[in-house]
Amino acid sequence: MPCMKWLRSLRPDLPPRSYRSRRALVHRLTFAALVTSAWVLLSVTLVDAADGPIRIVALGDSLSAGLGLPVNETFPAKLEQALKAKGFEVAIANAGVSGDTASGGLARLDWSVPEGTEAVIPELGANDALRGIDPNIIRAALDDILQRLKTRGTAVMLCGMLAPRNLGPDYVRSFDAIFPELAAKYDAVFYSFFLEGVAVDEKFTLNDRMHPNAAGIAAIVAGILPKAEELVARVRAKRSS
Repeated sequence: MPCMKWLRSLRPDLPPRSYRSRRALVHRLTFAALVTSAWVLLSVTLVDAADGPIRIVALGDSLSAGLGLPVNETFPAKLEQALKAKGFEVAIANAGVSGDTASGGLARLDWSVPEGTEAVIPELGANDALRGIDPNIIRAALDDILQRLKTRGTAVMLCGMLAPRNLGPDYVRSFDAIFPELAAKYDAVFYSFFLEGVAVDEKFTLNDRMHPNAAGIAAIVAGILPKAEELVARVRAKRSS
């Protein structure tokens, strides 16, 4: 071929074409074998990922972080245990930060919810209400979180919160409406009140009468478990689609 003649004129030391053809054939076969092996390894990796634990992040405040509790008694740890006891393979990361607000959760969303996360449990808003933050600011931050998770294709279970009643009816009405309305807007799994049956009950709280103790976490997990199962079902359906 002309190009080979041109190349040979520059490199007279090149071996005869027949030898080069045989060597090229060996190289092509070797390369093909390597590519095939790589695809096999990649396929195995993808299958393992699809069959591995469902990766969930609990994005919250001290209620998720587990203020005053051992790591294995926190909400994410106990929910993971409860789901595993029901036969679900899950791994729930605790991304709770004590004192965090909805805006704080939004600011750290990208590094708190790494790539590969399949579901997120936003549990935010309690500190916003305690500080009397404008409900419009809270709504905007949570809306942004849910929008960004939707864009990433991440399943969501939104945990609702209720404002302290001493903040007045206008604030209470505006705050309480945030969670069900956003859950409906983004078709998120929704648990209406994270502290259902636990709030201000001294047998379920620490001495501050605000944060759940171990018994309180157990009560929260028991209440939220059916919704968590629904969340896992959504991830499974996406995996199989």
